[in-house]
Amino acid sequence: MNDVVSAILEWVQSVDPVLRTIIAGVAIMLETSVLVGLIVPGDTIVIVAASATTGLVERVVLTVVIIIGALIGESVGYALGRWLGPKIRQSWVGRKLGEKNWTRAERYLNRRGGPAVLLSRFLPVLHSLVPLTAGMSGFGYRRFLAWTLPACTIWSALYVTITAVATETYKGLSDRIHGAGYIFVAIIVLFLVVVFVAKKVIERNERRHLQDDAPASSDHD
Repeated sequence: MNDVVSAILEWVQSVDPVLRTIIAGVAIMLETSVLVGLIVPGDTIVIVAASATTGLVERVVLTVVIIIGALIGESVGYALGRWLGPKIRQSWVGRKLGEKNWTRAERYLNRRGGPAVLLSRFLPVLHSLVPLTAGMSGFGYRRFLAWTLPACTIWSALYVTITAVATETYKGLSDRIHGAGYIFVAIIVLFLVVVFVAKKVIERNERRHLQDDAPASSDHD
């Protein structure tokens, strides 16, 4: 297992650091953009890029680039919602998403306001539809950024940091423990499981705001 993990890490590290960082930023921009995020594996690309970072500076730069990419993607979704929202909603892809999901996104934003923008980053489907819906609804752009920035920051910092910890742990143990590769994989898998569970908890806690018979929330800050 060590040989496999080492080979993968060496291959990723052979790619120019600037190119790796740009690819990760573009990937997360697409992942957070309208509808494209449903098919682009941004999480995986960020993990791969983060596994090749060496030193604090590289990790901070990668995190900042990912945050910027996420904000650009969210902003693109917002702008498209502002200018082309109804057309996108009525397009083939918009119809494939289902009117139910569009209605849920509208209902969630109306009831939760700013917190809906922040929490939708961690909710399936809604993370692509809420920026669009915010643009369509006239939700202020500065207010939108104020709520989506912390979500993008938390997401980016967690993925880069945990992957870096897994990589450094592996490098420190690979010469002494034959199964160090399994430890690397276990850390990544455990992290993804925790993320999955956290998303489910958020979805469960927010369910009452997504149901059509739920009372409106007074939190619209």
